[in-house]
Amino acid sequence: MVRYTKEHKSETRRRIIETAGRRFKQDGIDGSGVSTLMKDAGLTNGAFYAHFESKDDLVTTAIADQLKTQAENVVARAAPGRAGVEQIVRGYLSPLHRDSLGDGCPNAALLDEIGRCTDTTRQAYTDGVLVLIDGIAARMAPDAPSSARVKALGLLGLMAGTLQLSRALTDSQLAHELLDQGIDNALTLLDAGQCA
Repeated sequence: MVRYTKEHKSETRRRIIETAGRRFKQDGIDGSGVSTLMKDAGLTNGAFYAHFESKDDLVTTAIADQLKTQAENVVARAAPGRAGVEQIVRGYLSPLHRDSLGDGCPNAALLDEIGRCTDTTRQAYTDGVLVLIDGIAARMAPDAPSSARVKALGLLGLMAGTLQLSRALTDSQLAHELLDQGIDNALTLLDAGQCA
């Protein structure tokens, strides 16, 4: 019997988490069986239980990972201040992001399913969203991020809802107009209550 190193096991687990995150966003949690997830990772079904107790365990881990990645690769890399928030808004509500389900945001892709997941998964989601919100709030109000937290949450809700609706429309012109209007609405929200 072949013995694998801890590094190999860790790399395999990472591969499963990353491929599952993409598949969940592409096909949904319910639409992604363990067989498909393991095939995507280039592994057999039997290998699954060496890394996760259940599909719910993988869902929780993958959602937390997706939100952590979004916080690190999008929010943390945005410019400071209002310019950074606008950068986040424009990238989020872009046709490229809308059309890249598997590589996009877990919020817009999975919100309806996460609401029906286990409390553990919902808590992992909540924890990840709070990191995103705190990062956005820190750009909105660098001197007092806690004062901008609720506004940042509203901004995320506006963006996720706009992206979901744009993805659902078959009229591509209307879908593009919706993204543009979503950007305008988000920037209006961002500027609300600020002195000129």
